[in-house]
Amino acid sequence: MEVVRSVDSRRHRRQVTAVKRSLRALRSRLVALNQRAGVRLGLKLVDLDVLDLIGQHGPMTPSAVARETGIHPATLTGILDRLERDGWVARERVPTQRDRRAVQIRALTGRARELAGTLAGMNRRMDAICADYTADELNLIEGFLRRTAEAGSAAAAELTQR
Repeated sequence: MEVVRSVDSRRHRRQVTAVKRSLRALRSRLVALNQRAGVRLGLKLVDLDVLDLIGQHGPMTPSAVARETGIHPATLTGILDRLERDGWVARERVPTQRDRRAVQIRALTGRARELAGTLAGMNRRMDAICADYTADELNLIEGFLRRTAEAGSAAAAELTQR
């Protein structure tokens, strides 16, 4: 019985190692994709990160963007200035705030469509890959990726506290 557990344990460690290796490869390929998309659109990788975050969450305050990305607020101001100048985002006053200085950052629709068009090839490929999986399998994959993203957030928070 102990030999079977040892074999299962080694097999599991190999599978975990393979998953981690695949995640690293995915990260590298996505960075390369984003780098090429950024060159085509005149954006830096950090610009794409900020745009993606705003695209996921909707309008956000600069403080929230800085907190979520880990970008220093002064650096973020420069990034937002560039994105605003180039028509990617707009700064708008937050109507519910008493402080008239309070602003939120909103992605502009036209440029967001341009970005989506640039990434359309990857989106088509993802749709084709997902078509090969059942709903239950996709739920499992989504859960794994969500938990992995949460683990990344927790690890980043630990690094911030040190």
